[in-house]
Amino acid sequence: VLALIGSKEGIANIPEAFVNPGEYVLAADPGYPVYKTSTLFAEGKCHLMPLLEENNFLPDYDAIPKDVVHDAKLMFIGYPNNPTGAVAPMKFFDETVEFAKNNDIIVVHDNAYSEISYDGYVAPSFLQASGAMDVGIECHSLSKTYNMTGWRIGMACGNKDLISAFGRVKTNIDSGVFDAVQKAAITALTGPQDCVKNACAVYQERRDALVSGLRSLGFNVFVPKATFYVWMKVDDSAAFTEKMINEAGIVVTPGNGFGPNGEGYVRFAITRTVDRINEAIERMKACGIRGN
Repeated sequence: VLALIGSKEGIANIPEAFVNPGEYVLAADPGYPVYKTSTLFAEGKCHLMPLLEENNFLPDYDAIPKDVVHDAKLMFIGYPNNPTGAVAPMKFFDETVEFAKNNDIIVVHDNAYSEISYDGYVAPSFLQASGAMDVGIECHSLSKTYNMTGWRIGMACGNKDLISAFGRVKTNIDSGVFDAVQKAAITALTGPQDCVKNACAVYQERRDALVSGLRSLGFNVFVPKATFYVWMKVDDSAAFTEKMINEAGIVVTPGNGFGPNGEGYVRFAITRTVDRINEAIERMKACGIRGN
């Protein structure tokens, strides 16, 4: 286990430990933008794996060109997923382990949203898959689970040799997480977990309010089992985003900001109260912003 100054810092620095100039990193599209930028900083090449609705927003490893697979060193995946809100079954993680072993690829699983789940769903860890400890690292953050975003604390765990190599890189980049923050994280992780359960109940109420409101306006909305995002299909990501902010005063994130395959979607964050969410729906209605 290696303490991180937030999981974002970890994801940003992992390619420096393993990726040589010109080697490929496989990354989800749409996906967390740091997957691509961290690869570029390490002078690697990023191959984007499309996450398509018809495949439940899971990558298709068979669709990756063989020459890319041959030259790939590392792969970023993340479920529960940002930005789509999709979740992955254990079967997918088993397939990922097999793919990684067959092609000598390091798997980095971005698991920041594992504890923010609804309707009784429990998100599995990639490391639960048989053989995952042989090929992978999993990153988690206390930012989402315990509302500790500004504290900057997370962890990477997994294969001993991979964690050790990553740690050697970090030794030359930072001097570790402030001790008081680490102690606060220990308290959060080992103390009562009612705060997490209560936060999930709040997010679920907000999710239900937003999904219900958007559907009342005629939108086709993907209902997430986890994360605090709602991923919605639109005709044009940028045009819809511009219309929302200019006419209704509502900020959504255009899907193409997460990669080319995010075009045709926008991401809502359920980080505001139910009253504000209902107000947003009323603003959309008043501005004539409706689905097909």
